[in-house]
Amino acid sequence: MKVLLVEDDPVAADYLANALRESSHVVDVVDDGARGLDRALHETYDALIVDRMLPSLDGLSLIESLRRKGRETPVMIVSALGEVDERVRGLRAGGDDYLVKPYAFAELLARLEVLVHRRTGTPRETTLRVADLELDLLQRTVKRDGQTIELKPREFQILEYLIRHKGQVVTRTMLLESVWDYHFDPQTNVIDVHMSRLRQKIDRDFETPLLRTVRGAGYALRDTD
Repeated sequence: MKVLLVEDDPVAADYLANALRESSHVVDVVDDGARGLDRALHETYDALIVDRMLPSLDGLSLIESLRRKGRETPVMIVSALGEVDERVRGLRAGGDDYLVKPYAFAELLARLEVLVHRRTGTPRETTLRVADLELDLLQRTVKRDGQTIELKPREFQILEYLIRHKGQVVTRTMLLESVWDYHFDPQTNVIDVHMSRLRQKIDRDFETPLLRTVRGAGYALRDTD
């Protein structure tokens, strides 16, 4: 899921963006309403999270402008303004959901996923598989041949991306943009280190290797050569 977060409080923005990324989502962050509207109009997002009180353009005006332009991207409003009248104003402005600060991240994530899947009409995937490797998106667990494999959050993100692209060659650029949210090569061996650790965990004790290095191209997760 690719999310645009429009939030001018740097602490709140960092917390939420990091939490979403740890949950395997891609997040762009802007700190004022006018820039948020521009990004929402010119880039494709699965959902927007918009604060009410923003510089340049307030959150409700952002949403109203977005809807006037015919954009139907799901929007979750987050705000400290929690009175019933304020929540009604937010929904009437075109918001799809309204969450009052402070909130629990687990609730925000669940509501966001419901909004996205309701809009797209696609069933929510909860388990991903390739061969005897199984990744549970709800429990955040990984098993192979029934054996539990302990992964760190970044390793889980990499594995989820690889399974979603099983059989395909995944390049360094794809991983950097989708897992690290880098749109440039930081010229480090961070990917190689993580892939080596992941391979040790999911392949070392099993007969059939799944994680393949495609020389000069990237990596692929598959159970056949």
